[in-house]
Amino acid sequence: MISTVIFFLASLPIILCASLPDTATTNTLKPPPKLTPQPLNITTLTGNAKNESVIECWSVANLAVSTTPGIQGALVASLAKPNALNFFNIPAKFDGGLHNAPVVQWVYFTSGSALISLPTSPDKATITGGANGLILAADIAAVSKLGHTTVYPSKDQTVGVTIPVAGNRVPEHKVLHPGACTVKELDISR
Repeated sequence: MISTVIFFLASLPIILCASLPDTATTNTLKPPPKLTPQPLNITTLTGNAKNESVIECWSVANLAVSTTPGIQGALVASLAKPNALNFFNIPAKFDGGLHNAPVVQWVYFTSGSALISLPTSPDKATITGGANGLILAADIAAVSKLGHTTVYPSKDQTVGVTIPVAGNRVPEHKVLHPGACTVKELDISR
């Protein structure tokens, strides 16, 4: 019995290797388009000089063309060294109430949506989960007295992750303008 198993395992790679040339020649995937480095823009919640939360569009990093195997040629950015990663699953039609960001953190909505509003301004931001679902929540109590309100209006749950930034520090950035980034500004395929 043992010799049969060893023989089977020893012959398995030969069988797999023999079948590789046939499948390799039938691959119909096209090479990816050449991508060029570009800025990464995100909607950010932060505080102003009056200690109020504000929504701004920031450019936070330069996307570079990756040389990492498996994602070589894709655009990547190192955002910060996180100190944790937290998964969340928020029920449909949930009201998160008025609150500050507990820490400076990246929030990535993978599905659903979030409507962020401010108690001292008519500014709002609607974040749709998926490709454009990344924001930076930096309106911690030290920079904003009241914070912001988040409502999750989707008929389905909203799923994502929060990634607190190590040292609770805002990353280097350039403020592009007040208010949320537009869909065009968030589009990294531009």
